[in-house]
Amino acid sequence: MDFNLDFFDALRRMKARREQTAPAKAVEPSPQPLPGGAGHLRQISAAGLTLIKQFEGCAKRRSDGRFEAYPDPGTGGAPWTIGWGATGAGITPGTIWTQAQCDDRLACDLERFAREVARALGAAPTSQAQFDALVSFHYNTGAIARATLTKRHKAGDLAAAQAEFGKWVHAGGKRLNGLVRRRAAEASLYAGG
Repeated sequence: MDFNLDFFDALRRMKARREQTAPAKAVEPSPQPLPGGAGHLRQISAAGLTLIKQFEGCAKRRSDGRFEAYPDPGTGGAPWTIGWGATGAGITPGTIWTQAQCDDRLACDLERFAREVARALGAAPTSQAQFDALVSFHYNTGAIARATLTKRHKAGDLAAAQAEFGKWVHAGGKRLNGLVRRRAAEASLYAGG
């Protein structure tokens, strides 16, 4: 029996039962606007999601259609990754997920990363394209709170912020072509294109 599959299936069943027995909810308030933005939402858009999926890929599909964990390309080991770039506790060699588990984890992770980006940006004016690029950057690096990129953005020096993307192209001490391409795509999105 596959523990990972059983665990996520059990969580999904519990959620479905809660939704069936929960009283009707009032209409939820719309998401908060981005700090300094005019009506933009604190969530990643379709363009940002497309960029992340393009570079993360839902990798290591097995012949049975499920996905298995694979080693980090920069280190050849930890952190082990599965699905759309998910890492963390419980993801080790031999971890196997379904497509639904990969997609659910991506959705949960993107909510968290978007909150962290919004918190790091504070009241800095931020377009949706900039926000999407910064969420993609943070999803891949985990560095939004400490990156000079964030400091430049908050200071309003957008050209310098855009140039900072290109400095984040190494993993495990190696320059990786995939990171070079990703940072260029993020910088382009950040610039509004």
